[in-house]
Amino acid sequence: MFEIIFLGTSASAPSPKRNLPAYLVQHDEYRFLVDCGEGTQRQILQSGIGFKRLNRILITHGHLDHILGLGGLLSTFMRWESIDNLEIYGGASALERISDLIHGVVLRGAKAPMPVSLIPVKPGLIFDAPDFTVSAFPVSHRGPDCYGYLFEEKGRQPFLPDKAEALGVPPGPLYGKLVKGESITLADGSVVTPDMVTGEFRPGTRLAAIGDLGETDSLVDLLNGVDGLVIESTYLEEEREMARQFAHLTARQAAEFARQIGAGKLMLTHLSRRYRDKDVLAEARQTFENVSVARDFDTFTIRKEA
Repeated sequence: MFEIIFLGTSASAPSPKRNLPAYLVQHDEYRFLVDCGEGTQRQILQSGIGFKRLNRILITHGHLDHILGLGGLLSTFMRWESIDNLEIYGGASALERISDLIHGVVLRGAKAPMPVSLIPVKPGLIFDAPDFTVSAFPVSHRGPDCYGYLFEEKGRQPFLPDKAEALGVPPGPLYGKLVKGESITLADGSVVTPDMVTGEFRPGTRLAAIGDLGETDSLVDLLNGVDGLVIESTYLEEEREMARQFAHLTARQAAEFARQIGAGKLMLTHLSRRYRDKDVLAEARQTFENVSVARDFDTFTIRKEA
């Protein structure tokens, strides 16, 4: 299960109701901030999620509306010292710009009170936790090194106590060995293997977290069947040519992609001030029903449907 908290949902410039792009993805004690538009630290305070364990930031690309908040956020960390280290992941060109911001503007020769790591990403695995992974994948937008991020829970075979009991396995430590994948020998000499007391393999929840992009064809196979899809919706169909020109999507294009890959839930963000939420939602719902137009501080829970 992944929880998403939107902190900023506007495109390019803030509006009275929408801050610049940023959202939090959380899995148990792990927290990832995806992008960090200007004013993100205030949104964090207003949302009530706090700064604790907010030490991993995934940058989709280096455009200013997605990174300018890093300066203020780091400045706050320096004053409050609320984290032990800060890891910023992104493409090489984005990190070069972020380095200029951090070292040239915020630190100016000073040393941060915690280690700050700028970690270049390439397509593939970038983070491996006991229960889930995060992988980066390239997307097509204006400029090089633009990425989306795929969060994937590790699948499992559920332990079935009824089967274990029927085979004569007493509850207790032997259960634990079977859960760990170890075979056991019972008092009568019979051997019980893990596959004898587990159910069918259950794949974990998958969440695609994407920033700006102008095409989706290259992502169909990779994101097929994701349970949650966060994706931009900067334009409506009436301005489809402008969307193509600036490498963005319309609400219909985002919805068509969600339908094509069989996504479970579609969450639209990066919204232009020129449109009303209800018009964006109406256009998307013509193609894909389970869609929401995200607003600042909206929270969504993504889990694998039974």
